[in-house]
Amino acid sequence: MKRLVVLALVVFACSCGGSGTTVYTRAASAKCLAGQGIRAKAVSQSVDFVAWSAEGGSFRATLPDNFVTVSFGPTAAKADAIADAYRRFAAKNVGVSDVLRQQGNAVMLWHVHPSDTDVSTITGCLKGS
Repeated sequence: MKRLVVLALVVFACSCGGSGTTVYTRAASAKCLAGQGIRAKAVSQSVDFVAWSAEGGSFRATLPDNFVTVSFGPTAAKADAIADAYRRFAAKNVGVSDVLRQQGNAVMLWHVHPSDTDVSTITGCLKGS
């Protein structure tokens, strides 16, 4: 019985709060990338409506062999909606699941399949304010 109570307390403690969840921001993430010599440019409505309309903002970062559009939702649930929009609007012959990634409230849409190094560079610079 004592183990059951301890287990219940551990599960309860792990499920409460969410204070350890980082909310990534466009500004802090772009600043980190700039520190690595990677420019983060604004995304226009005509280039990518989904990214342009992201509540938390967005940017496009160009790496040596690829580029990525990073869009931010104010919450992970809002980022889920951004990812869903990309899936919904993708052409039938585009393998969007190969180029779409999400980490918390940040959604990354790559131009082509990203290398592990490029993914690591971008995700390593996802920062909160």
